[in-house]
Amino acid sequence: MGSQVVQTLRQGVWASLTGGWYHDPDQNKFNNCCHLYLWIFLLMLPLSLHLALPPTAMALSIYCTSITVFFILIKLANYRLHTMFDEGEVVVRSLSDLSKAQEKKSNASDSCLPVSVRKWSHCVSLQAQKDAGECHIMIPVITFDSPEKVGGEGATGSEDDDPMPKQQLTMSQSEEFHLCRETTSSESTILECPEPDREHCGPHMTSDSTPSPQLMNDNSSSGIDVHSHPDDMDPLDPKEDSQGFLRLPPAIGRYGPDGRTHIRGLSMDSGKDLLSERSHSTVRLTQLLHLCLCYVFNLSPLKCTHTHFTFYQTTMTSSKSDLEAKEGQIPNESNFLEFIALLGSISMRGGEDSLDESSETSTQEKPTKKIYYKLQFFPGKWINILYDRLTLLALLDRNQDVLENLVAVFMAFLVSFLGFVLLNHGCFKDFWVFQFCLVIASCQYSLLKSVQPDAASPTHGHNQLVAYSRAAFFCIFCALIWLLEQLLRRKDLPVSTFYGNFYFFLSKTGFTYCFPITFLVGLFPQINTFTIYLLEQIDIHFLGGTAATSLISAVYSILRSLIALSLLYGFCFGALKEPWDEQHTPALFSSFCGLLVVFSYHLSRQSSDPSVLMSLIKSKIMPALVESEEEEEEVEDADIKDPLPEKLQSSMMEILLSDVVVCSVAYILTFAITASTVFLSLKPFVTIVLYALAATVGFVTHYLIPQLRKHHPWLWISHPVLKTKEYYQFEPREDAVLMWFERLYVGLLCFEKYVVYPAIVLSALTNDGFALSHRKKLGIYCDVLLTTVAGLKLLRSSFCDPSFQFLTLLFTLVFFHFDCPHASESFLLDFFIMSIVFHKMRELLLKLHFILIYIAPWQIAWGSAFHAFAQPFAVPHSAMLLLQTLLTTVFYTPLAPFLGSAIFISSYPRPIKFWERNYNTKRIDNSNSRLVSQVDKETGCDDNNLNSIFYEYLTRSLQQSLCGDLMLGRWGNYSAGDCFILASDYLNALVHLIEIGNGLVTFQLRGLEFRGTYCQQREVEAITEGVEEDDGCCCCEPGHLPHMLSCNAAFNLRWLAWEVMATKYLLEGYSISENNAATMLQVYDLRKLLITYYLKSIIYYLVHSPKLCTWLKDTSIQEALQAYTKWHHIERDPQVFSVKIDEDYVHCLQGVTRASFCNVYLEWIQHCAGKMETPVDSDEDSPLVTLSYALSVLGRRSLGTASHNMSNSLESFLYGFNTLFKGDFRIATKDEWVFADLDLLQKVVAPAVRMSLKLHQDHFTCLEETEEASILYEAITNYRSSLVICHESDPAWRKAVLSSRDTLLTLRHMIDDGTDEYKIIMLYKRHLSFKVIKINKECVRGLWAGQQQELVFLRNRNPERGSIQNSKQALRNMVNSSCDQPLGYPMYVSPLTTSYAGTHRTLRSIGGGALSLDAIRSWLCSKWLRSVDPCATSDMNNNAPLLHL
Repeated sequence: MGSQVVQTLRQGVWASLTGGWYHDPDQNKFNNCCHLYLWIFLLMLPLSLHLALPPTAMALSIYCTSITVFFILIKLANYRLHTMFDEGEVVVRSLSDLSKAQEKKSNASDSCLPVSVRKWSHCVSLQAQKDAGECHIMIPVITFDSPEKVGGEGATGSEDDDPMPKQQLTMSQSEEFHLCRETTSSESTILECPEPDREHCGPHMTSDSTPSPQLMNDNSSSGIDVHSHPDDMDPLDPKEDSQGFLRLPPAIGRYGPDGRTHIRGLSMDSGKDLLSERSHSTVRLTQLLHLCLCYVFNLSPLKCTHTHFTFYQTTMTSSKSDLEAKEGQIPNESNFLEFIALLGSISMRGGEDSLDESSETSTQEKPTKKIYYKLQFFPGKWINILYDRLTLLALLDRNQDVLENLVAVFMAFLVSFLGFVLLNHGCFKDFWVFQFCLVIASCQYSLLKSVQPDAASPTHGHNQLVAYSRAAFFCIFCALIWLLEQLLRRKDLPVSTFYGNFYFFLSKTGFTYCFPITFLVGLFPQINTFTIYLLEQIDIHFLGGTAATSLISAVYSILRSLIALSLLYGFCFGALKEPWDEQHTPALFSSFCGLLVVFSYHLSRQSSDPSVLMSLIKSKIMPALVESEEEEEEVEDADIKDPLPEKLQSSMMEILLSDVVVCSVAYILTFAITASTVFLSLKPFVTIVLYALAATVGFVTHYLIPQLRKHHPWLWISHPVLKTKEYYQFEPREDAVLMWFERLYVGLLCFEKYVVYPAIVLSALTNDGFALSHRKKLGIYCDVLLTTVAGLKLLRSSFCDPSFQFLTLLFTLVFFHFDCPHASESFLLDFFIMSIVFHKMRELLLKLHFILIYIAPWQIAWGSAFHAFAQPFAVPHSAMLLLQTLLTTVFYTPLAPFLGSAIFISSYPRPIKFWERNYNTKRIDNSNSRLVSQVDKETGCDDNNLNSIFYEYLTRSLQQSLCGDLMLGRWGNYSAGDCFILASDYLNALVHLIEIGNGLVTFQLRGLEFRGTYCQQREVEAITEGVEEDDGCCCCEPGHLPHMLSCNAAFNLRWLAWEVMATKYLLEGYSISENNAATMLQVYDLRKLLITYYLKSIIYYLVHSPKLCTWLKDTSIQEALQAYTKWHHIERDPQVFSVKIDEDYVHCLQGVTRASFCNVYLEWIQHCAGKMETPVDSDEDSPLVTLSYALSVLGRRSLGTASHNMSNSLESFLYGFNTLFKGDFRIATKDEWVFADLDLLQKVVAPAVRMSLKLHQDHFTCLEETEEASILYEAITNYRSSLVICHESDPAWRKAVLSSRDTLLTLRHMIDDGTDEYKIIMLYKRHLSFKVIKINKECVRGLWAGQQQELVFLRNRNPERGSIQNSKQALRNMVNSSCDQPLGYPMYVSPLTTSYAGTHRTLRSIGGGALSLDAIRSWLCSKWLRSVDPCATSDMNNNAPLLHL
């Protein structure tokens, strides 16, 4: 714990203050010194230039040029070194070459040697003797695309001493290493070679023998030197085995006299054995490295003898941040040697504890070989670099391409330019000059070596974007300060504006001083998150847009809003440029109003994500390209086709066609109404009527009806006043019935959205436009801009989310007419400003509600000792907490409890989507897993992976019905960012509403575990238990009034961060029934019944196969089955056939014969054959019976093989049956005839295994029916068409679930908490009943932000940390467990999914289909035909369209 705190303070706190610099004791002195001097240079350069030189352009140019050149050189060197590691050549040089090079260039070689030498080492020697056998060792093979020769100018001197030819480096990557058997003893580590000729082996070293001269260490280097025996002269010829792995030749696999190689570790002082039991793995790893490298470099045994592969401890990075930066890397042709060096360093550290302290005074042996990289310094000139990539990554961050390097250099220049400009202008005095220079140095240093992880980093590991965040924010603030400083120099500035800008200037400069602190506490996000947040907030609050789902979405949304604004601005400018009277409204102004309504309506109907629209355009413009792509996808995955993209495209097409008609009608109506001067001629009366109508309709629609439909209206009534039909049903089996109050709600909502608020906005536009045409308040350009922006924002907000518009309207009227009438400009601007203010006030109330509930002393839920310690400190923290609440409300930032305690701290601003990355769960099955994992173990056998499919199907159900249910009021009032929990018997999911549009909702579902933790179960109980039976009032129990809650229950409900909105919300889903397979097969008779159904199913699928005639006439199959045609042939394998489980077993013959088989199954064969259209011979001697008999033997033998020939054991029987159920058949030699056509296995035996399980399950419900052949035949036929039976790892299972198949069956092997069970799982599609719980969205955002800071920045790895303990009032565990992995542990996280209103069946029944030209034509035709012949169009009534907007 102490080391973790120190590491967090060093790499987290201190590095955040300095911009990334800290002393890492795990790094070598060279890296630490470079980091220190770099930081000092970046700090002292601007400070010294500012103090030494006058504030002129010359000093600015000197500083900017120095920094730019400095960064160019560093980035160029870093980029060239990484390119060298990726593409450069490797040179192996001996000590003789090094000594010669040192005589010629003594200074040049010093830089290539290690900076520091460790005080310990141990050497390991591989003694390879002749005449031993071949030891097969599988090694990875890595092949260069463009192999180059090893050598060059630096390696020429070694050709005389070491005649090693230049070889190509040929390696490729494989799955695993297959090593020889290994035995260890207390004296040595021994590799056994499977070679029988052990008598030819020479002597080997023992513990008492004298070490060879190669092991006498008098000056060794800090590493591991591995040698080979000098007598091995056999060439190293590459060989491959049947699996494609390289096989090492005999020279490498030759060992001592007993076929073993003894590996000794000798002390530098005494020569005694130093290897203990804990260092044996180190020695084995070193031995493997030597064998790999000798073969990789294609060295002969003689050269391998004199070759030392030295792995330097000093060049390795071991700090947590640097190792996390390399997380996920795999060896390839560019970094293979570095991974070898990494393994070598690990091997040295593994044996470090076994070394004696006295070895510190020993000398170290110099390596005989060193590995260099060739770097082209000039054309034709090469230099050798003794370095590795891991050390370079520890020294400097890597920029992946040239563009990133250019951006880093430009940002460094911009930081230096803007920072020194402010210094020259005298914005900072005295000590603050030094402080500002420290901020500049931290911003520039982060471009070289950034803080990892940063306090605002959303992910574990290395985050490349964090490096640019400090510099970007510094440039933004410095540019604002410079701009304000220029404004303050203007003399024509008004006094009020002057003082306002002055105070703003002081706050900006003061905030710049605090850059290290702000980045330490994580108040600034990474730059892409800030961009999304800023564009989203501008689009929502000023242009009436919706939430953004990505950076592309944010840019797309703001661009389309600006395009619409620019078009509207031109019309409005032309209309207001000249004055006009009340009796005549200009046509240009009426056109402006019509276009404003059209643009607002159309933009409100479009999602901010352009991907669906782009795919639709692509399919219409380039259909040939789309078809070719679909054909390729079908070829790759013919069985799996996701229907969701087509649904989304059809919904988008429906919206576009509807908008063509609706926008045309809306433009004509708006133009006519505004041109009629009704708003000007009836000015006072129209506005009053519209205001009263909006207030009344809004109160009824958004307050009264939702309250009456809640589970506890006003938190006083014990049950809903307006109940649905499903409220009293236990298990509803049909869709939710449309109630009268739902029809009323939809009608009032449409009337409010499409009539009331457009009329209010158009009235205000007309009145304000008439006034502005005669008197310009802020100038024509500013007045037109404000009018256009206000009108666009108010109309789009009314179309998208009118839930709180009536309250905003009432507050506008009350505040600007009664409270502050002198502050009113015009109603349009007043309404516009109040819409922003009221939005922030609602956020403030939600934050205060969350804080008060979380820290309420009577319901404290302390999760750890720190929570109890922090609770008293929350009292003096109250003043700061209130200030933080106000600031976080203004900037829309979460307020997070620190480590889950009662102390709250501000987090960085986030968009509504909250999570930066588009995380969604990838289900593991046979389509995306390796074959070896499918054979050796269950693919994705954990419950979370298997059960995630139910949440995926729930997401698809919500995609079809969520938007319509929200418009029907079944979830109550809602807005963007709201969070709901859907709770049922076993499904508990958090639904996050992200984007709310006009007829569309974008959401994300996060499914929690079925069997969650103890804390999750307690919180699930809290949201499912009722409070209606509570009779308490304070300390007594006087009871409660009828249909009312008790005082205690009402009080407790008010102190919760969540509220139950509905208790019978229906969604299509699957009910799960489980049966224990062990119980159903415990008795031998039941196992015998299963085998009987298994064989009958084989016969059924064989007879119904379209290839039956082909199989019966196949000569190869007939020849292979010749033995099965004999009546005296007996299958008497005792480990396969048994009287206990085989119906046709003959006890006296101890086996199964053709006669006994026909005695049991001939009637069934003839019954199945009689159902065929083409008659097939089915008598006792027919080929059909022979093939059936052979397949029955094959099926049972496969089951016995899969059961490890222990079918009598229940556990083994279940294991074998499950193996066959998932399609893993191990065919014996006797049954290889089946390979003549694999369809015999795939189309006959495999489905028979699965069908037998269902028939065996039916045996318990209808025993008599399954015994009759006709009933059994009909049951199998019905199940083939109506029932999906397959393993859950089969892609067909996911396809069947997402295709809404009615019934599914599977066998699941469950291994959990020491239990090993087999469950027969049956899925039935039906309507599931959920409770809908609405959670305070600020509670969710705060808890999520707290988890991110605690786990990523503070690195708390405690699985039982206090911040995830249960808290019933805030549902802390359920909310925190729904975070993105690895912060949380959700079972399933869906991609961002958009639900459209047009896909809701009930909503379409109210308003008909979408209004389009085809629908209007069909409706007119039906009306015309009905007028001619009333009986002719009775079947066309359902096609009549009504207005569905």
